[in-house]
Amino acid sequence: MFESRNPFTQEIYASFCPIGKKELEVKLQKAQQTFQEWRFTPLAERIKLVKLLSQKLLQNKEQYAELISKEMGKIIKEARAEIEKCAWLCEYYAQHAESFLSDECINTGSYKSYIRYEALGGVLGIMPWNFPFWQVFRFAIPTLLTGNVVLLKHAPNVPLCSIELEKLFQKAGLGKEVFQNLMIETDLVEEAIASPIVQAVTLTGSEKAGRAVASLAGKYLKKSVMELGGSDAFIVLADTDIELTAQNACTARIINNGQSCIAAKRFIVLKEVYEHFLEALVENFKKLRKGNPLDQASDYSCLARVDLAENLSRQVKESLKTTNKLIYGKIENQGTFFEPTILQVSDYDSPAFREELFGAVASVICAKDEKEAIELANRSSYGLGASIWTKDLEKAQTLSKHLEAGSVYVNSIVKSMPQLPFGGVKNSGYGRELSVAGIREFTNIKSILIEKQL
Repeated sequence: MFESRNPFTQEIYASFCPIGKKELEVKLQKAQQTFQEWRFTPLAERIKLVKLLSQKLLQNKEQYAELISKEMGKIIKEARAEIEKCAWLCEYYAQHAESFLSDECINTGSYKSYIRYEALGGVLGIMPWNFPFWQVFRFAIPTLLTGNVVLLKHAPNVPLCSIELEKLFQKAGLGKEVFQNLMIETDLVEEAIASPIVQAVTLTGSEKAGRAVASLAGKYLKKSVMELGGSDAFIVLADTDIELTAQNACTARIINNGQSCIAAKRFIVLKEVYEHFLEALVENFKKLRKGNPLDQASDYSCLARVDLAENLSRQVKESLKTTNKLIYGKIENQGTFFEPTILQVSDYDSPAFREELFGAVASVICAKDEKEAIELANRSSYGLGASIWTKDLEKAQTLSKHLEAGSVYVNSIVKSMPQLPFGGVKNSGYGRELSVAGIREFTNIKSILIEKQL
């Protein structure tokens, strides 16, 4: 069952029965038929439709933002920013798709040789609830521009978002079968991946889900991209502006109520400034305003589901059984609420260091020097993002080479943006979204060589 429930009020908006195997087969057949037309639609026409999609997003920004806030609890100002970011991505790819997908001439000494980027077919996107519009746009826009068709299996707790997304793409003129919403249960995911129309699969989600889907993609020899969890390191060097850095640290941990794969989670601070940073971080956490997600004044609100808050509480309690200390906040959830919390972490085998904490819990760790800071940052099974905070930019560039992460940001919180490739290493997954790398992930990179006939 797919249920739309307000996590703040627990009001149930709607429930939907998932489609069965026969309905899935019909949708897949429609996708196959549509692909044969869409792949040969001129790129200029596809770009035109993506621009229109951007306009539709902005025209209906308040409606979509309110839906996001009601269905998964994102505070309204961040929900608006999510819609604006989707429109930005549309404009970016509309501007650059032609150059990204143009034939690339290669000098081989032959009469002519070049590389073409051609569509594959259907791309199945298995998407999470935490950024219900952005995550979909991030894979769908470059995928559609290449000439592929999109099949969306969204998270079961955001069914209204998935329905509105399908309507939105249709309103922009992309046609009913270019972008289809598959309201299927997990047991039909293998059926979809096995289908000949599905030539690639992309998943944003947990490490557990990534392993399962990647195994299926391998079984059926389908190209895959996995964007999984993260336990991003936020490295504070001794020469940084501590007050400003602490403000950014608070933002980096509290964004989306702490439910972001690239939210800073482990704050690794050099011992010279450790106490100062900890005090400043506590002061910033104290200023956070709790409230209804729809209230413009709210800085944070509920988590998306009760079980998520309960799991976070379990992780914190388990972490406090050892040498770690509770510095600020609480250890018990109240329904979907979990208060922003700061832990002083010295046990590197505890959940607060080893696991991904998907909520506003900051693990603050003391490092004796820069070498240990890098070692602690890399002492993780994850490798999604990391940030370094310092006034010495040359040193930061040197240190960034030693960090095992898909992205390293200096004096900036880690974020995704259309211009830069996004993805991770180690258990954070593989493949890249966004930028030129993202639009070419789901293409047949075809080499063509021509010699004059002898």
